[in-house]
Amino acid sequence: MSSHRQSKKRRYVTWGVAGTAVVAGAGIAAQTSMAATTWPAQKTYTGRAFDTCTAPSLAAMKAWHGGLYGAAAVYIGGKNRGCAQPNLTASWVKSVSAVGWKLVPLYVGAQPSCQSGSNPEKMTTANAASLGTSDATDAVAKAAALGMKAGSPIYLDMEAYDTTNTACNNAVLTYVRAFDKQLRLKTYRAGFYGFTSSSAKAIANATDKTDLPGNLWYALWDKKNTTTADWPFGATQFTGHSRAHQYMVNSKETRGGYTITVDRDAWDAPVAITG
Repeated sequence: MSSHRQSKKRRYVTWGVAGTAVVAGAGIAAQTSMAATTWPAQKTYTGRAFDTCTAPSLAAMKAWHGGLYGAAAVYIGGKNRGCAQPNLTASWVKSVSAVGWKLVPLYVGAQPSCQSGSNPEKMTTANAASLGTSDATDAVAKAAALGMKAGSPIYLDMEAYDTTNTACNNAVLTYVRAFDKQLRLKTYRAGFYGFTSSSAKAIANATDKTDLPGNLWYALWDKKNTTTADWPFGATQFTGHSRAHQYMVNSKETRGGYTITVDRDAWDAPVAITG
């Protein structure tokens, strides 16, 4: 899996200044359980993004702004989150947003019991639904406390696992559906990070799409900055600003005197509503 991750290891995401941020309602039609609520307009970013395990200091974010990236993913919570977040506060979110950064909240929830490695929180057939609901409630509370408002997406991090294990795969889908349903009840959009060979494939190929995420961030480390040319699933899936692609990992980069190891992403999907 390279160093991106079982959840205790570093991960990085990349977003570029080459794109522009727009406000749109795209992607809502792809999501279920949303019709009864008046939703804030979706804030979409198109370009490159970066992610690193611990949110960088405000000084580093200021130094990096205006270069290759225009957005950053941050780990807002989850029992399987691997890094401390001394910088990630409501004040930090407000300050980096004022600088011009777009932010993506990422939540490291329960992981499958059939996944290799150890995690503090694992789902089973028996607890998948209840864990999904409680984790989503926690994710919304964490996002709101950071100043990421209703209408923002929360991306659920699901690391690689054996999708041929039917019981395990069904537990994952149950967990994701419960997580996403609860997010939407709280008026937060549902996103998902996973691997094209396993976790993302399980979401994209599920026959029953009920309560599955409307935004898919897929890990395919082919070094291609695109969300279309190498899209591995159905052409009509996750259209309308609902895709992100992690295309390179462990890129050690220095800007403005600050060195950070990041993963790079092509982004065309929702970002947090702040300010």
